[in-house]
Amino acid sequence: MSRLIIRKVAVLGAGVMGAQIAAHCANADVPVILFDLPAKEGDANGVVAKAIAGMKKLDPAPFAAKDRVRHVEAANYGSDLARLGECDLVIEAIAEKMEWKLDLYAKVAPHLKAGAIFASNTSGLSIEALAAGMPAERRSQFCGIHFFNPPRYMPLVELIPTAATEPALVDGLEGWLTTRLGKSIVRAKDTPNFVANRVGVFSILAVLHHTQRLGLAFDEVDLLTGPRIGRPKSATFRTGDVVGLDTLAHVVGTMQATLPDDPWSAHFRTPDWLRALIARGALGQKTKCGIYRKQGKQIQVLDLQLQDYRDSGGEVFPEVEAILKLKNPAEKFAQLAAHPHPQAQFLWSIFRDVFHYCAVHLGDIADNARDIDLAMRWGFGWAQGPFETWQAAGWQAVAEMIRDDIAHGRAMAAVPLPAWVFEREGVHAPAGSYSAAENSLKARAALSVYQRQLYPDRVLGEAPDDRGETLWENAGVRLWRRADQDARIGIVSITSKMHAIGDEVMDGLLEAVARAECELDGLVIWQPAPFAVGANLQQVGEACRAGEFDLLEKMVAKFQRTSMAIKHAQVPVVAAVQGMALGGGCEFVMHAAHRVFALESYVGLVEAGVGLIPAGGGCKEFALQAHAMAQRAAGGDVFPYIQNAFQTIAMATVAKSALEAVQLGFGRGSDDVLFNANEILFAAIRRARAMAESAWRPALLDPQVTVAGRNGVATCEMMLINMAEGGFISAHDYRVARAAATALCGGEVDSGSRVSEQWILDVERAQFVELLKTEKTQQRIAHMLETGKPLRN
Repeated sequence: MSRLIIRKVAVLGAGVMGAQIAAHCANADVPVILFDLPAKEGDANGVVAKAIAGMKKLDPAPFAAKDRVRHVEAANYGSDLARLGECDLVIEAIAEKMEWKLDLYAKVAPHLKAGAIFASNTSGLSIEALAAGMPAERRSQFCGIHFFNPPRYMPLVELIPTAATEPALVDGLEGWLTTRLGKSIVRAKDTPNFVANRVGVFSILAVLHHTQRLGLAFDEVDLLTGPRIGRPKSATFRTGDVVGLDTLAHVVGTMQATLPDDPWSAHFRTPDWLRALIARGALGQKTKCGIYRKQGKQIQVLDLQLQDYRDSGGEVFPEVEAILKLKNPAEKFAQLAAHPHPQAQFLWSIFRDVFHYCAVHLGDIADNARDIDLAMRWGFGWAQGPFETWQAAGWQAVAEMIRDDIAHGRAMAAVPLPAWVFEREGVHAPAGSYSAAENSLKARAALSVYQRQLYPDRVLGEAPDDRGETLWENAGVRLWRRADQDARIGIVSITSKMHAIGDEVMDGLLEAVARAECELDGLVIWQPAPFAVGANLQQVGEACRAGEFDLLEKMVAKFQRTSMAIKHAQVPVVAAVQGMALGGGCEFVMHAAHRVFALESYVGLVEAGVGLIPAGGGCKEFALQAHAMAQRAAGGDVFPYIQNAFQTIAMATVAKSALEAVQLGFGRGSDDVLFNANEILFAAIRRARAMAESAWRPALLDPQVTVAGRNGVATCEMMLINMAEGGFISAHDYRVARAAATALCGGEVDSGSRVSEQWILDVERAQFVELLKTEKTQQRIAHMLETGKPLRN
């Protein structure tokens, strides 16, 4: 099939999901027409206009940059249906009511352009039944396309074809969703709630059941079902509040209505207490009251024993906590199952029942076990899917424990485990993942789009990719290559904890650049997220306590040499960035010849948070940007361009997306922003190759940089005085910000002076070391190391 081209999208329904799907298409530079009902009074597009305005206020933000909103047009069903003819993809995202959807389909079908794809964002209704509402000639272009909330941030999209959907269309749509929107695709069968919600909602129902059975409190359960077991911090009941208790009740109701013969159907019901909350409008986060509520600064939780709210607290029983910290999964599960404490029994029970449910239904709801595991990781944020967890804990041993609980009536359902469970040692193997429907191992999809993912998300037991060849390494850095991609483009990866930048990393990067200049055609800096969290504060803090400020100055000088080596290397150095690139990590990014960003890259110079300023060349790079922009502008004054950089550094601003990173000056307009983080290494290797083949050459050191000098520093100080007098900053905040202004403006020189890049680096370094000598900066560093949080002193 030729590549799918989608020039414009329409989204039908400006509710929470529809509006945010539209926003994410706009993030990807796909123009969108967002439809809803005509407003009853005033502007006919008022419903959509209100939805768009509401998204501007949300945090986390649906729009990756504020200017993306201009790509979303408002429309209504009353007067604008003809505009559907402009769109290549139409996504229906109205309320989960079959009759409403079918009524809308009848209205819009005549206006669709020939060949346009029509897709429903239903979270669980039958796709075949929905397809029946389309004209017969249109059904080959119809499918389900289920985004998870919030659409910008949650990777999972379930793609559900009907029997009539063109296979080539589904392949093309999978490729477009993967690369253009950055999504992770699971092809689902047309069964109620599809894959992720089917398992995820059952998991929630199991938690509800065992919470009540064992008499546990809601906040106690959230302590148990969050990060301690590899689930998100919102755990179970907080997640219910975030999603909306009415939404949770709806998906439970879908299972109750559509799965009457399921062996667990007796548990597909909404508890009385949940129905009571919904009846009085306590729907969770959107109504500011649900299972939890905030009273002043105190978080309160519903207590069923008290029939009222109480302050949230709770604790994990010490012996259960000790079991959860065990590294051996087999030992952990055996001890949980054997321990008499209700918390241990609760944890074993919820895992056991999910394992049981997934094994019984694998053949019904998913093509293979990998799809279930990845759906739960991508859609619900689990660290491991249910089958991965089971296999890690010892497949046959856990299977026998489940069988014993079923036989003694301890499981939620009496249905036996399928025979295939006892015939295998697990469901994931190097050759593929088990398909119960076909009784075989299924390899991954072979679509060409996945050739761009050199290191896709893998499940436990899957064959690792060992095609990387190490060229050189030390304690902090590995220089390697993928000969199957390009044998003469090196990849340098920071290997320290959280990719913090210490002596060993700087030594490694300097050596890697030197080797690349002699032996390779280009270099890519890449490692899985985070890109780098800045300087190794532990090393800095220890040197401060020892009073080794000469050593610290040498360390900063080496940091600057490393940044400059990246910038002035004789081969192109491309930074492939995903996740956090903070402090020194941001400075390395700024000095690269080119950047390939994943959309979800959070980049910033955050040194002010520990009482310091950027000194790895970050201030110098902003000064160079100001000089270049002033050269192009009438008048040639650099300060207007310094002012924004000063605010960015002084406020320790972190870009909330790669698009914002470029706008803030951490990247360039010519940089690449990819929506799928799994593709950035592939793209960066090819970008380095293209640069090498196009006679790329490094920037020359500029000996004549125009700086703002004393007048620039004084103007920055005027802003600081106002903030200090208003109580917005402390005296030490003032000192740190003034140091940043001094570095950005080139030091205490006449305004308009021309200085060298090295001069600015020297000013940066001197200001940085002077701040290190202050007691309050040392306190901030110590506090950050102890608590992980900034200190305001």
